[in-house]
Amino acid sequence: MTIYGKEDGIITAYKNYKPEAQEQDLPGTEADMQPLAYPLEIECWDNDGNPYLEEYQGSGKLKGTSILITGGDSGIGRSAALMLAREGADISIAYLPEEQKDAEWVKNAVSKAPHGSKKCLLIPCDLQNEESAKKVIDAHVKEYGRINVLVNNASKQMKEKEFEKIDMAQVRSTFESNILGMFALTKYAIPHIPRGGSIINTASVVAYRGTPQMIDYASTKGAIVSFTRSLATHLAPKGIRVNAVAPGPVYTPLQPASRTPEEMEGWETGKPPLRGRMAQPAELGPAYVFLASNMMSGTMSAQVLHLNLGQLAAS
Repeated sequence: MTIYGKEDGIITAYKNYKPEAQEQDLPGTEADMQPLAYPLEIECWDNDGNPYLEEYQGSGKLKGTSILITGGDSGIGRSAALMLAREGADISIAYLPEEQKDAEWVKNAVSKAPHGSKKCLLIPCDLQNEESAKKVIDAHVKEYGRINVLVNNASKQMKEKEFEKIDMAQVRSTFESNILGMFALTKYAIPHIPRGGSIINTASVVAYRGTPQMIDYASTKGAIVSFTRSLATHLAPKGIRVNAVAPGPVYTPLQPASRTPEEMEGWETGKPPLRGRMAQPAELGPAYVFLASNMMSGTMSAQVLHLNLGQLAAS
């Protein structure tokens, strides 16, 4: 089996584990990444013709459910949307209007999903606006009648090397996008989530280890962890589970949109223990399937899954 990066002491099955020097404006688009993140629509084969990285295949775990995913046009959200669809779920993705091209790619991919529902509603919006959050919920419920799973995934990050120079408008925008929007969307979603439903929030490893140049971003992710645990106990009597995923470094459009080209080139290489590479979004998607499925995680609530390439052991 071909193991890419083995000559560098980096073990990964992905060819594109090292990004090129690149830069984008926020929010960033999947289509403009160099190289592209691992595309879910193909399989990878070694020199002997044997598959070493196979397409995610669903088995109907979520058939008959409807799932709303924010930031589902690219990165981790895209991976979650495609894998949840391949488990039979009807999908809605909420995204910024400037991400339309990525969103249409996801809808097309869902329509071709083997054994999937093939339904994907596109909802352009800005979740920093409370009214938009309500419109997103209304659009999804009008299409599907209920919300079995809400995936609060959308977020933004911006770097600032000197805290005393941080722009307070930036801080407010980051909180509005990452946690206040999550509050609003969840508030309007809960009346439409039946018993047995699930809420999945995307946190981050930086909620636990911190990060010196994105203090506002890390603070919102810490808030998401507390939000997850508190909301889980609040919704337990309704039979709704609430959990989170805390990724480590992942190759998504948010990275070139918040880093310099020099910072992106070879990003995350040469650091222990598994940090010789960043994760590909495709490696995160199965965690969302796990948390969405009562068959797989029906006893799990108020928990955080740590998918951080071993860079932090945390509870």
